[in-house]
Amino acid sequence: MCIVCQKEGLIGGLVEDSPIVLVAGSMVVTVCALKGSSVVKDTLKDGSGSGFIPDALKNGRLDRDREIKISSILAGVSGLLLLMFFVSPLMLHEGTVPELSGRANTIDYMNEGSWGNDEHPEDGRLGHNQSAHGGYFSWSELNPVFGFVYAFGDINCHQKHDRSWALNDNQMPVCTRDIGIFSGFFMGCLFFRLRGLNRWTVRDSFLSVFDDDSIESVYLTDRRMRLMMLLLLLGIVPMAIDGFTQLLTDYESTNGVRVITGFMAGFVIGWFVCSALSSKPDLFESPSSVVLPANSRLSLVDYPDE
Repeated sequence: MCIVCQKEGLIGGLVEDSPIVLVAGSMVVTVCALKGSSVVKDTLKDGSGSGFIPDALKNGRLDRDREIKISSILAGVSGLLLLMFFVSPLMLHEGTVPELSGRANTIDYMNEGSWGNDEHPEDGRLGHNQSAHGGYFSWSELNPVFGFVYAFGDINCHQKHDRSWALNDNQMPVCTRDIGIFSGFFMGCLFFRLRGLNRWTVRDSFLSVFDDDSIESVYLTDRRMRLMMLLLLLGIVPMAIDGFTQLLTDYESTNGVRVITGFMAGFVIGWFVCSALSSKPDLFESPSSVVLPANSRLSLVDYPDE
């Protein structure tokens, strides 16, 4: 029995003070959801009365090399970045990275003269008096590897210290929401790698992770696009609500909520991106050769020239 699945409050009480436990717990929860379910090579009738085609997958193809390759590359890149977000502050000398407060999509801490090292008002929405928060910081002076990681965070994240975790008395390169997004993206890619199949269209590839029997009614009523959009919205909307409410009102979220909503959004985005890049019609002889739930078939419609 999985203790993480049974004890709902186990991770919640550790969120604020233990980022490593939170990320590890998120991965365990995802693995639990995948337990006992993986893509297997189902035998499919060939329709000619000659029996079964051995080693055929449930989409009608004989291999899923493209799906594995794409999801592995995306999981590898996002997983490596995620790992370096933790390794970098742990490997740097204690106290090397002070409390930061920059702007998203802008370089703020490249050198001593950068915007982030200026004396900004403490009560402003952007920046702070850097000299009062541990002194200046310059990622260009770090080891090239760690410098790249903090430069990546500088460009892509606001790096506000109150929305970020610190390890080894060093602020992490990105905020907690970004940690959640990258964790979710990584797990979403692994999810598709385990279960995803190329089924010509993005929506059918996206839904291929489900057992065919469980979504048969979706195909019978042709609600495939609706289901895909619903799942994407369920993953992304909570993060959007939390982020924009915080931006537009006096509401202040917590790091626990930020990382959880970020994980949800990252998961469905990783799942969707893998589905989109794996959907390659050229690998099928024709639309009708794609095997879908409920004996559905794809077809191309030629419209007459007007």
